[in-house]
Amino acid sequence: MGARIAARARQLIGVQDLHALDSSVPDDCTGLVRLAYEGAGINLMDGSGVSHGDNGVMILYRRARSLGALHTRPKPGDIVFFRETYDRNRDGLRNDGLTHVGIVEQVTPGGELTIVHRGSKGVARTHMNLKRPTVHREKHSADVVNDYLRRASGEQRAYLTGELFAGFASPEPWARVARRARPLR
Repeated sequence: MGARIAARARQLIGVQDLHALDSSVPDDCTGLVRLAYEGAGINLMDGSGVSHGDNGVMILYRRARSLGALHTRPKPGDIVFFRETYDRNRDGLRNDGLTHVGIVEQVTPGGELTIVHRGSKGVARTHMNLKRPTVHREKHSADVVNDYLRRASGEQRAYLTGELFAGFASPEPWARVARRARPLR
């Protein structure tokens, strides 16, 4: 199932406008995750977990927590959560909580992750290594270890994916709920 979700996310790389594919999902990071999961028959927004003022990322996180889907060992198809990727409330502080999600596409034995996400330039890949969260590039090869996920602004420096990482959620608990919710034939 995770491989199918990761493959669907991979198919969306390069898409600039998610509404062109499905007008029922938002044209943001949560829309990408929802489309990838819907390809596996999972409706991520089915159920409770909404509190006043929550953004879509928080809704997904609360639902993942309620289903017992949160964990720390990534696999392809997992949702990856990030915090403080932008100044959501525009107060100049890093106090915005969970603000971004993506789909784990690949995990290497060395701990490098490739993630598919919907950023400001459309659906793209990004890199993250939680063993080296503060390293942007390899010194000897210039290969990217962690991509930048939050731009520098004002007095604040830019931040890397590994620095803003907040957790993973696996698809299996959502799939179990989806199977139970289907009517018997």
